[in-house]
Order: sequence, then structure tokens, then C-alpha cells
Amino acid sequence: MVIVDTSVWIDYFNGVITPQTNTLDVLLGMEEILVGDLILTEVLQGFRQERDFQRALRLFQAFRVVTMLGPELAIRSAQHYRTLRHRGVTVRKTIDMIIGTYCIEHKVSLLYVDRDFAPIVRHLGLQTVL
Repeated sequence: MVIVDTSVWIDYFNGVITPQTNTLDVLLGMEEILVGDLILTEVLQGFRQERDFQRALRLFQAFRVVTMLGPELAIRSAQHYRTLRHRGVTVRKTIDMIIGTYCIEHKVSLLYVDRDFAPIVRHLGLQTVL
């Protein structure tokens, strides 16, 4: 199972060719891709044109959408954030901390390009696709 972060989906929908979008192309249809509800929101809110929004929505309906935050994961995300801060690392976006924590706790690999995930990989054991 794999979760694809918002930044990769945005590049994918914009036709940007990167190692991550190429990997997503390979994974589609070959690997179970989970879509986090937070990621779904971030990606869909970025579409300016209704037809693009609808096209993306249809694509996402093919995947299982998972809830990424509840009371337990909220606490665990805060603990992870505090652990990193204690090591001198500050993750800029809370949502990335939540996504990273979800992946760690559910043993799901993450396909990402956002640099905020690097310390989560290095210090907390987040598994990546690349």
C-alpha cells in the first residue's frame, strides 16, 4: 500500500515529469494506492476549472479514501513533532506531520517530494517509495 502526497498529485495533474510522477504512473493499477482525506482536500481545492476538478474527483473515486486523523493519531502526531523539535528539526506544516504519522502508524509507504518529510524518514522511520 502506498499513499501519494499532495505535491506529487499536483505535479501529476499538471503534467510535470519527475521521478515521483513517473513512479506514480508505474504504481497506478499495480499497487493499492490509498488517498488520505487531508490529501484529497488539498489536491481538489487547487483546481480552478470545474472540468479539471470533476476529472480529478472521478480519478480519486477509484481509490480507497482513508481518514488520516483521529484523537489517537492527533496525539501521536504531536509526540512525533515534539521528538523532532527536541532534535532541532521543525516540520513547517502540521498536515505533513499528520500524513507522516499516519503512514508510520499504518505501515504505509509514502511517495513524496516535499522536503518536510525528510526528517520524518530520517528520525522516525517513515517508509518511502523512492
